[in-house]
Amino acid sequence: MFASLENIHPLAPHVVGMALLLLLAWLADIIVKRILLGMVARIARRTEATWDNALVESKVFQRLAWIMPVLVVHYGVNLVPGLSEGVVTVVRNVATAWTSLAVSLAGVAALDAVNAIYEQRPESRERPIKGFLQMAQLVLYIIGGILVISVLIDRSPLVLLGGLGAMGAVAMIVFKDTLLSLAASIQLTSQKVIQVGDWLELPQYGADGDVIDVALYTITVQNWDKTITVIPTHRVMSDSFKNWRGMTEAGGRRIKRSIYIDMNSIRFLDDAEIERFKRFRLLQDYIADKQAELDEYNAAIGVDSDSDVNLRRLTNIGTLRAYIVNYLRNHPAIHDDMTLIVRQLQPGRDGLPIEIYCFTNDTQWATYEGVQSDLFDHVSAIVPAFGLRLFQSPSGFDLAGLAGQPGQDALKSRT
Repeated sequence: MFASLENIHPLAPHVVGMALLLLLAWLADIIVKRILLGMVARIARRTEATWDNALVESKVFQRLAWIMPVLVVHYGVNLVPGLSEGVVTVVRNVATAWTSLAVSLAGVAALDAVNAIYEQRPESRERPIKGFLQMAQLVLYIIGGILVISVLIDRSPLVLLGGLGAMGAVAMIVFKDTLLSLAASIQLTSQKVIQVGDWLELPQYGADGDVIDVALYTITVQNWDKTITVIPTHRVMSDSFKNWRGMTEAGGRRIKRSIYIDMNSIRFLDDAEIERFKRFRLLQDYIADKQAELDEYNAAIGVDSDSDVNLRRLTNIGTLRAYIVNYLRNHPAIHDDMTLIVRQLQPGRDGLPIEIYCFTNDTQWATYEGVQSDLFDHVSAIVPAFGLRLFQSPSGFDLAGLAGQPGQDALKSRT
């Protein structure tokens, strides 16, 4: 057949032979992609295992399928009549280079599949391996690139590797961030500093939210406003940051907030008020114990006059603090096994700060804010029952009342 084609045109056998070779390669590609790959995908969907689905989704088999038509060209080019040895060598080198590229890309996709499979395991949150796999992918890219170039120029890969030694200094500069990120990624993984799901706060980068990805080069944070902040891995290790994971693992979230008391309203309690506070369930034990302590002290110094300045007496501010402590201890949303303090801070121009320091037993943001708000709603409302006043800077309403404007009567009715 090829001899008769040569009578038509000297190049006809070459053209027809190459056309048939390309047709066979195309048919091989169709068979592999439409039949074999479809069969593999159906089998993966029917099995209970997840690793085969990961390989399909990562397109490992699709990249391996690129090899089949190339192999047809590689071994079939010798059957094309009349081709010179140089042309055959070039075609086979290109086919070999393409095969090396396909294998390298399939290896990269396989590592993606390994990461997807590993992320389904519980320990993946504590020890992510994505950074190491990305480094292995980088090595595969380099090896694949060396093989492709060496095949195309028909030289041994060792020749290129020898030249890489001279380029080491340049590579250190070019891949500086990559090497720093690799070292940082190893530290993050080995020391469990940052894990997927951690609440991370880096004000210098505008990041405040959950970590959604820890990779070789970057750490991705989804902020509370749903924006995304991507931070270089080595920057996270070189700068300071706050990880709230300890709060979540401890099971308690801190409340640390103060109310400000007008110091002009602080005074001793009279007998009627003491009797009234004895009816408060949260103050019954406190009043009894405190009165016994004070009576013992006053008896020891030999003073029984109510007007003597040496007497120790109950104060409304101390009774308020005792009430808040007992209120917190009986609150179902306050953690019983963590620090609970109600203390005075340094008084200042805004009055006397009474700080509440405790922990909720639920670390969820919405629940925590609800508990904190309910707590201070109650405390703010109960303060007047102790003869105390909350302090705040004068408002326009207050100034209008001082000037004799309408609203003074309303102000008096409220106070």
